[in-house]
Amino acid sequence: MTLQNLSIAQIRDYIKQLFPKGCFIPSIQDSKYEKLQEIIQYLEKDERKSAKNLCNFAKRLIESQLNLSERLQEMLSYEKDLAKKGYKLIGGIDEAGRGPLAGPVVAGCVILDNDVPILGVDDSKKLSKSQRESLYWEIKDKAIAIGIGVVDNKVIDQINILQASLEAMIQAVKNSPIKPNYLLIDGQFCPKIDLPKQAIISGDKKSLSIASASIIAKVTRDKIMDDLDKIYPQYGFSRNKGYPTDEHISALKKYGACEVHRKTFAPVADVIAQLNIPLNV
Repeated sequence: MTLQNLSIAQIRDYIKQLFPKGCFIPSIQDSKYEKLQEIIQYLEKDERKSAKNLCNFAKRLIESQLNLSERLQEMLSYEKDLAKKGYKLIGGIDEAGRGPLAGPVVAGCVILDNDVPILGVDDSKKLSKSQRESLYWEIKDKAIAIGIGVVDNKVIDQINILQASLEAMIQAVKNSPIKPNYLLIDGQFCPKIDLPKQAIISGDKKSLSIASASIIAKVTRDKIMDDLDKIYPQYGFSRNKGYPTDEHISALKKYGACEVHRKTFAPVADVIAQLNIPLNV
């Protein structure tokens, strides 16, 4: 390809072919970077505004790729340190659904291949719905193994949300088709599993495995709440996912609690006790 024979529009199209939207090239030594640097050097000699704009775009593209590469390496620091110690199957664990008034708590256990990078993985709460769902499918495609644990609202009411969250984590590990040999767990509490493990506060911001588990758990739970919305449409579960939004609280006061509400959670318990609203179970 000779750049001199291409228009600015054609060069832009060529860059997009090299780096499609969402594409991540993990190594700066990749030949695509060399081609992009060649394009930048060519465009820097062109005084036209369109050429300068495209040149700046190409420079930002390289910078963003380097930032993503650096962030990815940061997120893999725990996994790489453990790999040096001989742990090859590291299960990241996180849960979703500790705070809602209804529905289950869901945990994910994800074992990643450190040599297969997944761009954009982060704490699920930082991501948009579309980003989470896109990453959910990519994680499912690239992960070595995924396990999911689900503990429903009735068990939550019986043993409390902390113990239910830990039980969901235990289930997630048991349900993984390949068993991990080390666990990285989000938070400060570890489930009772006979494996070497480490709890990491804000682990979903620090470990790629834990962040991946947070995405798996969140998307799985959201799908469950979407299904529950079809059964109990009056509560708006597809919108609030069971969290105490104004809409949800108003529905509770109007319709009472349904069988998937956590009866020990305020304001569900408050509505039941103070307003004498019937329990629809």
